[in-house]
Amino acid sequence: MARKETSENAGRLAQIAQTYKMTRQADSTIGLVLAAVGIVTFGVILALGFLIGHPIYAGILGLLLALLATAVVFGRRAERAAFGQLEGKPGAAAAVLQNVGRGWTVTPAVAMNKSQDVVHRAVGRAGVVLIGEGNPNRVKGLLAAEKRKVGRVVFDVPVHDYIVGDGEGELPLKKIRSTLLRLPRALSGPKTTEVNDRLRALGDLMSNMPIPKGPMPRGMRMPKGR
Repeated sequence: MARKETSENAGRLAQIAQTYKMTRQADSTIGLVLAAVGIVTFGVILALGFLIGHPIYAGILGLLLALLATAVVFGRRAERAAFGQLEGKPGAAAAVLQNVGRGWTVTPAVAMNKSQDVVHRAVGRAGVVLIGEGNPNRVKGLLAAEKRKVGRVVFDVPVHDYIVGDGEGELPLKKIRSTLLRLPRALSGPKTTEVNDRLRALGDLMSNMPIPKGPMPRGMRMPKGR
């Protein structure tokens, strides 16, 4: 049991260290900011402790609050750095959707056009969510077509659609998770599973590709690139 806890703690520390390294690549001042937050928080609480005549208790409280404040600031700046690295890259919305949390089933790239504008699908207690990535003018048509297709399969379920971007009426990448989590619940657990099963029959781009089945005929060679 002790070995398991030690291993888990070591894993968390390694994950924190890796996150810190990734954040520092995009935010070179992260170390100074975290140190300043911790020192200032501890110093303020300790000073108040001297004023009220309880410096020891204030020091313990200040240390705990300093660690908490540092963790909060670190989490926010790490999240900001992660979104900054994803911004503008193909599939960024799919990566964010995959980390929305439990209760959501995500299917990336359910629709795509020749210009590589893409639509991703997520299904949860709020219904069906379609997220479009790419040129807004082209994605609108792609989203509308996918919404009609979904509506024919699950006509009695709410379908929400968004276009990722920073323009007017668009959904910023960093707000995808919070937006989905704030959507009102409209489906029960069993109904969500049923909707998922029905939509899974539509497949995605990969499952809909015409890949020949069965063994390759003898003597047949793969074509060489020219």
